[in-house]
Amino acid sequence: MGSAKNKSSAARAARIEEMRRAERARERRNRILTIAASVVVVAGLVVGGVVLVQSQADDSDAASDAKATGKFVTGADGVRTWEGDLARNHVTKAVSYPVEPPVGGDHHQVWMNCNGDVYTEEIPNVNAVHSLEHGAVWVTYTSKAAKDDVEALVAKVKKTPYTLMSPDEKQKDPIMLTAWGHQRTVTGADDPNVDKFFAKYVQGEQTPELGAACTGGLSK
Repeated sequence: MGSAKNKSSAARAARIEEMRRAERARERRNRILTIAASVVVVAGLVVGGVVLVQSQADDSDAASDAKATGKFVTGADGVRTWEGDLARNHVTKAVSYPVEPPVGGDHHQVWMNCNGDVYTEEIPNVNAVHSLEHGAVWVTYTSKAAKDDVEALVAKVKKTPYTLMSPDEKQKDPIMLTAWGHQRTVTGADDPNVDKFFAKYVQGEQTPELGAACTGGLSK
């Protein structure tokens, strides 16, 4: 009888040991599966992060490279109106504009102050375009402009909210007036088209962001 009991105890011990081995094997498999799943998740997060960063970089590049597409059409009043798309994205990179001075397009987030502000040096196009978006008229001139005309235009700009003035040696004519999507050349400060352009385009119907501020921006 003692022998039978010993055999039974040995068999039970063997079964217990087998169960323990099976449990340890299951634990090992579970650990392996957990580690594998973690690796997959981490890899997915890394790949997803790379794709997201790349996507954001691509969006930024696309925005900064977006140019105004279209052409000027000259009206009977001599004003050249841009017919085509004028993008309005805020970008951080330089923008290549198809005309000088630009009449619209992608631009930097901060505008040039345009509350009758007169700048004695050239200003960044990417900031001035934002001023145009707010409804400003931008007066630009080259060194070929007569000194008396420049002084008279300075006086006019200083007393006119939503205007700004700066030199621009890259433009083709001595004195030019620019609003969002519109531009014209004038012969001098006493050209009647100066007043007409101001009257029509300072906070005019062309303004994408009517009433937006012309202060609180850059004041180079």
